[in-house]
Amino acid sequence: MIEKFRDHAANERTFLAWVRTSIALMAFGFIIEKFDLFLAIMAPNIAQGSRVLSHQSFGRWAGLSIIVLGVMMICIAAVRFIRAARAIENAKPEHAPSFGPDIILAVLLVLFGVAIILYLSRLFG
Repeated sequence: MIEKFRDHAANERTFLAWVRTSIALMAFGFIIEKFDLFLAIMAPNIAQGSRVLSHQSFGRWAGLSIIVLGVMMICIAAVRFIRAARAIENAKPEHAPSFGPDIILAVLLVLFGVAIILYLSRLFG
């Protein structure tokens, strides 16, 4: 049996949860970008003088930004995984990790969510 196996397994499960969340976030960014492209193509068929084309770049940048945020989440998760694995193996007690990157990622996600809600409310409102 591997020494401290339960701790290492919990660390790995946490890392994989972060990776799954990051992949879902990147897929969501991809959908946002493609949905904006769909709206740009359909705008001439929907109505004359549609407001969709004036916002065409917003969806592209929002989608790409969310994809980049997902990549950043994977990088942060990998660093935390390695640090936690080393801390598990280390015999001396360590300080708890800072939550700075987690808080920053959460705030960025909230800001992107609000921006997308405002964009869609103006588009369809």
